[in-house]
Amino acid sequence: MQLAECGDGSGGSSVKPVEAVTDVHALPVKETLARLVVASQEGLSGDEAGRRRRLYGPNLLGQRRSKSALVILRDQFASLIVVLLGVAAAISFAFGHWVEGLAILIVILLNTALGFFTELRAVRSMEALRRLGIVHAKVRRDGRIAEVSARDLVPGDIVLLEGGDIVGADLRLIKASKLQCDESVLTGESLPVLKQTGPLTPDTTLPDRSNMVFQGTAVTRGAGEGVVVATGMSSELGRIAALAGEAEDSATPLEKRIDGLSRQLVWATLLLTVIIGLAGILTGKPPLLMIETAIALAVSAVPEGLPMVATLALARGMWRMARRNALIERLSAVETLGATTVILTDKTGTLTENRMTVTVLALPSGDLAVGETAPDPSKDAMLRRILEVGVLCNNAALEPAGDGREAAKAIGDPMEAALLHLGAKAGIGRQALLEAYPEVEEEAFDPELKMMATIHSVDGGFLVAVKGAPEAVLDRVTRIAAPDGETAFSDADRSAWNERSAALAEKGLRVLAIAAKTAGSADEPVYRGLTLLGLVGLQDPPRQDVSGAIAACRRAGIRVIMATGDHAVTARQIGAAVGLEVEDEGLIVDGRDLPPLEAMSEAERRGFLDAAIFARVSPKQKLDLIALHQSAGDVVAMTGDGVNDAPALTKADIGVAMGQRGSQVAREAADMVLRDDAFTSIVAAIAQGRVIFANIRKFIVYLLSCNLSEIMVVGLASLSGMPLPILPLQILYLNLVTDVFPAFALGAGEGEPDVMERPPRNPREPLLARRHWITIVSFGAAITASTLAAFYLSVTLLAMTPEQAVTIAFLTLALSQLWNVFNMREQGTGFLRNEITRNLYVWAAIAWCLALTVGAVYMPGLSDILSLSPPDAEGWMLAVGLSLVPWLLGQLAKLGPRKKHATGTGDGD
Repeated sequence: MQLAECGDGSGGSSVKPVEAVTDVHALPVKETLARLVVASQEGLSGDEAGRRRRLYGPNLLGQRRSKSALVILRDQFASLIVVLLGVAAAISFAFGHWVEGLAILIVILLNTALGFFTELRAVRSMEALRRLGIVHAKVRRDGRIAEVSARDLVPGDIVLLEGGDIVGADLRLIKASKLQCDESVLTGESLPVLKQTGPLTPDTTLPDRSNMVFQGTAVTRGAGEGVVVATGMSSELGRIAALAGEAEDSATPLEKRIDGLSRQLVWATLLLTVIIGLAGILTGKPPLLMIETAIALAVSAVPEGLPMVATLALARGMWRMARRNALIERLSAVETLGATTVILTDKTGTLTENRMTVTVLALPSGDLAVGETAPDPSKDAMLRRILEVGVLCNNAALEPAGDGREAAKAIGDPMEAALLHLGAKAGIGRQALLEAYPEVEEEAFDPELKMMATIHSVDGGFLVAVKGAPEAVLDRVTRIAAPDGETAFSDADRSAWNERSAALAEKGLRVLAIAAKTAGSADEPVYRGLTLLGLVGLQDPPRQDVSGAIAACRRAGIRVIMATGDHAVTARQIGAAVGLEVEDEGLIVDGRDLPPLEAMSEAERRGFLDAAIFARVSPKQKLDLIALHQSAGDVVAMTGDGVNDAPALTKADIGVAMGQRGSQVAREAADMVLRDDAFTSIVAAIAQGRVIFANIRKFIVYLLSCNLSEIMVVGLASLSGMPLPILPLQILYLNLVTDVFPAFALGAGEGEPDVMERPPRNPREPLLARRHWITIVSFGAAITASTLAAFYLSVTLLAMTPEQAVTIAFLTLALSQLWNVFNMREQGTGFLRNEITRNLYVWAAIAWCLALTVGAVYMPGLSDILSLSPPDAEGWMLAVGLSLVPWLLGQLAKLGPRKKHATGTGDGD
């Protein structure tokens, strides 16, 4: 472990990196702090932290290397399209057709430029999205607790740890209370490692360094403090990263399905174009013309742009999600979002505002309502005592008002912050209290015991401050505070206080029990012989927008189920306020009545599947609930914030972590992080997931129907022996004009407003179902028929030469494909107002493509290369009129009510 060392012991300015590796784990805490020139209670100053950051650099591992523009450009020339075009150019030069050969080379350059800029934009968008997720750390600087980005940690920083944190740097532990870490990312050890603070022998191996925590590992339980001894590539994880090199990103299921579809179409297209080429040669057409035509058809029909356009659609949709505070951590989640049928959500902060405020203090002397003005503790010793214990037994911190803030900013758990705010209003500050009662040790919150405690030195003895769930604390209370001392706590008292707790919970309050005791030794059992000081009722009002979001989910075929650790009565109150189904008592299940999944009968399974609220559930029971719904065929989204939620977040089809109050372990396990912790952001993300998948289907259907029309036009002409209605260079030109830009526009669509009015998509449905292939063939056949009819009528009706008729066929095919974009609207949507007509990108693409199409006919030089001649008015009327026929047929097919297909059909069924 590389450690900064002190040159002269005079201060922070002498800290410098050293070449030698120091066995930090073998040093006592005091010596480690001295070597790093830092006091654990003060931490580094802001100026010193900045100086060390300049000295050591940012705390970053070898970041994912950005794909350079040169590599992206190189990849364009390695594509199948470029190879096919190169072959066509070589054949043209070999036969002495220099104009055609040069024209094909120009097409290669244009195709490469288009692919380069498109992929560059998509890659840069994805890289920017990845940078949105930032890991934070709580540090002590200038004697105060602050939250900073983990990249700003420097050697000497004092870092505070608690369950759920991802460790941001290598730390030598100073304090540890039941601290356990999951170090599997570093050592491969699957079981959590218990930590301590004493020095070890110098030869202790990495997995056994119990007084160290390492960058990238997860705190699974307890709390502690440590001093940073190595950052970035100097950390143990950094050394492994340097050895391992850069791992390649794996493709998502959606990307794999698009890639698989592309490969299948490539081989089918190549086979078809070979057959068309041979058929043309056998019917007497020039061999060079048919070879160039076959290659041009292959280039046009091979959907190599699908993955590129899909990536752009994903990136744009994910940016929309990010603007709605939903940050996608795994691309595979985008595909699954649109198929979500069940949301298992917690209560606090998701359905509620996570704005904890103490409203009631239930004291032995009676209930005391707490308003804007805090009660005066100077006149009530029992009141002072409960306020002081609530402030002492606390891991949150209040940053002083300033920097434009009128009130102090809370760092840490909102419930603990509410206790600090109440104490501050009553004139009881944590820092002053800790000076009077120095903290000796902390018994970190135990999810199983549902309590935490801090131990403080006082008058030669020790004060133990305890807070936790009422039922847990009341079970361990033996005495109760009274105005004139303490009295015994009887079973009748316990029943009465449990009833008081239930009464507060029925009002929708979160309830905490506060207890304390004095001890002669810090080693006494912490939770034995406690004295009850009272209960604290905290209000966390429901979010105003949640009821509307839950109603939207119901219309979208998505069930919302609350799974909370809170009391059933509190959960029922909040559930009723936000619109959950709570009228029937059978829809509310207490965790104590929920058997293990493997022990449930079929009748119990059916009953629990119908429940709307699960209260007092454990992390294991959340896992069982997810498995229960998945076994019933549901696609489950699960919200969580604690380290104990990580297994459930991993098991769920969509794991959703809270970005504000959520632990970093939960965020690492999740597929999606809510930066505002709001339930409405989940619903917005699901809607956007549906839109993205529908957009991808839309442009696939559009591209394939257009490509199929080109193959069918040339194929039918070749098989029938008639002259070719469209020439090789014209096919290549259309491929650049009418395919790409409208497809990009469809991929950027914002979807129909009623996207959440339809049932979820079946996740087992293929990317293109039978109805989509019918749509592709139908539109392709309609465009083919119009093009061949235009070619035939221009020769027979307008008495044009076959060379002149080619221009009419070219214009008919180009315009038909452009109008085909309007056939991608959903069935039953408005003729003039729908998701296609509202898409400004579609109108821009059509305007640009029309200009390029007309330019191909009238621009000198270009028209000669493409063998096109300006038609007369009759020719234009024939081309425009017949080009509208496929559009008209498509619009007629849209008449009538919308079919009850699930969302994400994306073909305008």
